[in-house]
Amino acid sequence: MAELTYRDALNQALAEEMARDPRVFVMGEEVARYNGAYKVTQGLLDKFGSARVVDAPISELGFAGLGVGAAMMGLRPVIEMMTWNFAILAMDQIVNNAAKIRHMSGGQLRCPIVVRGPNGAGGRLSSQHSQALEANYAHFPGLIVLAPGTPADAKGLLKAAIRSDSPVVFMEAELLYGLKGEVPDGEHVVPIGKADFKRRGDDVTIITWSRMVSAVVQPAAAELEAAGIHADVIDLRSIKPMDEAAVRESVAKTNRVVIVEEGWGYAGFGGHVADFIQRECFDSLDAPVLRVHGHDVNMGYAANLERLTLPSVQRVVAAVNQVLYR
Repeated sequence: MAELTYRDALNQALAEEMARDPRVFVMGEEVARYNGAYKVTQGLLDKFGSARVVDAPISELGFAGLGVGAAMMGLRPVIEMMTWNFAILAMDQIVNNAAKIRHMSGGQLRCPIVVRGPNGAGGRLSSQHSQALEANYAHFPGLIVLAPGTPADAKGLLKAAIRSDSPVVFMEAELLYGLKGEVPDGEHVVPIGKADFKRRGDDVTIITWSRMVSAVVQPAAAELEAAGIHADVIDLRSIKPMDEAAVRESVAKTNRVVIVEEGWGYAGFGGHVADFIQRECFDSLDAPVLRVHGHDVNMGYAANLERLTLPSVQRVVAAVNQVLYR
């Protein structure tokens, strides 16, 4: 095991996959000479050269389209968006071309592209740069959507994403880049579509992903445990496909569920999870499924307003107590 930051784990995954497969290249704004806006691509230009680490102009739609075309022709592009907020400009290429080309070509063409970058709140970046957008992309057939919450999962899932023959939306929580954690030595690939139990317990299931795992749910679970409440903490990691078997297993054991997500509640991905549970696990439930999510407002700039807008440990603890009728 080695202790790495989230950003270094991603960097390691990119370097290993580029060394393993000459078809892999990286493109995005400031990924080469500047080493990436968040330093995820640091050192890659020196290792692999300007033909494989390419600085793109400020034109998300343009370089996303270039990546889609390259993937269709047999390369394996990793397209970095400086933030997923900017990727809104490239949604046409991602959801109308990358996600659909295999279907539209009758299986003759594939699009093994990874589009990656920071997602969610960024720490006093205000409303245009603080959006958790995983639900937007999960809505479209043809896309894999991944949201790792630890350095180990970030490395393992990025390697799996680059090797996938399907287009992958890879969402890295902006406030996690400095998070440190143990990463297995050697080849480390995390299977797509497999959740991870970050904590085991019999009293309640807490389902979450991305930054909420370490920032909110783990501290909340520790506080609950001190009060004698033991939670199953499921880190989905893979938004689409979702590990339905892990959810079924946990709900059958605990009979109570709280879903925690950074994004807004209205049409958020947690709503899909709750719908799955009420359809597939209804007979196991002893209480209604509760959701803890960001408030339905645009993010304020001030740090105190940002904290009030996002899910908190206190809100998760309160929700758990509510489903336990305490």
